[in-house]
Amino acid sequence: MNKKMYVIFLLVLGLCLIVGCATNTSSNNGETIRVGLNYELSGSVATYGQGLTEGIELAVEEINNSGGVLGKQLELIKLDNKSEDTESANIATRLATRDNVVAILGAATSGNTKAAIPAAMANKIPIISGSATADDITMDSDGNIREYVFKTCFSDSYQGIVMAEFATNDLGIKKVAILADSTSDYAKGLSKSFKETFEKYGGKILIEEAYKSKDTDFKAVLTSIKSVNPDAIFIPGYYEEVGLIVRQARELGLDVPILGGDGYESPKFAEISGKEAANNVFYSNHYSPMDDSEEVVGFRERFKKKYNKEPNGFNALGYDLAYLLKDALERAEEANPEKLKKALESTKDFKGVTGTITIDENHNPIKSTTIIELKDGVPVFLKKLDPK
Repeated sequence: MNKKMYVIFLLVLGLCLIVGCATNTSSNNGETIRVGLNYELSGSVATYGQGLTEGIELAVEEINNSGGVLGKQLELIKLDNKSEDTESANIATRLATRDNVVAILGAATSGNTKAAIPAAMANKIPIISGSATADDITMDSDGNIREYVFKTCFSDSYQGIVMAEFATNDLGIKKVAILADSTSDYAKGLSKSFKETFEKYGGKILIEEAYKSKDTDFKAVLTSIKSVNPDAIFIPGYYEEVGLIVRQARELGLDVPILGGDGYESPKFAEISGKEAANNVFYSNHYSPMDDSEEVVGFRERFKKKYNKEPNGFNALGYDLAYLLKDALERAEEANPEKLKKALESTKDFKGVTGTITIDENHNPIKSTTIIELKDGVPVFLKKLDPK
């Protein structure tokens, strides 16, 4: 009996291995092309991940209804990293090794994207982020290109430069205070490039203060900032803290312009700050629903029909991300990660909702930037700046 049980065990084990192998290799050789989504669907920056996912799902629905890609339907494997870098790393490993995806889309933030990169690189699976703006996403500390990593959003350094130029040339600002999240690579990158560019134009940084993610009381640092009488405050950060900072700044009588980056883009911003406080606030972004281009108008109509609400920048970034993947897969002519990587590298003049994208030699996009102003908490399109 023991021998028979042992033989049966070996047969079952062998069968499981065969089935496991079949499951692992069939996803992109069968009826569907599997695409992994690694997004912040819960946690502190959930509106980013949710927004990107909504845009991706709308695009994939349209793509599949139009016949799919390479004669196959796109299948999304959607997982929640809970806004945590450890969970993002675990998800990337699962998608690359167990779910047999052709590419990983996400994460939303730079920190969570960086956590996912090692698994993607080790397994040679392209990872593409539509919103990880840190300068070092696609390149390592030695300046080497990360071969399988791409992004379709502009970088923090570019946002900092654009906002410094806007502050100087459009708002006529001469003196600025900086209040940055000391725990965030995003905030550090924006602060550095803003400061360097603003000072290059003859502006003066009066004071640099810091806060930490999850802080809720900013009155002490805002009192210090008020004492130096700045023309404006540059606050690179995410909407949860910045919304509170804006509210407390206005309560202290700090009514000067507040400047920042795409981390402000969330419907939660005005809820946190209060609509009255969310005025005289300016930030760089990837998209405005008030842009009257054909691509934006059509996207707005389709998005509103599906979700019964106006799209925001993250919705648009997700939508473009899915269509850029479709474009690259078609040029690759096969759902093969290596061929897809080469197709992504050669992306040129891809026309999306957030602008026309060409991937440069560092796997970053060349694209335009939008400046948004908040008026009573409502995002208002000011201008679009093309890359120089």
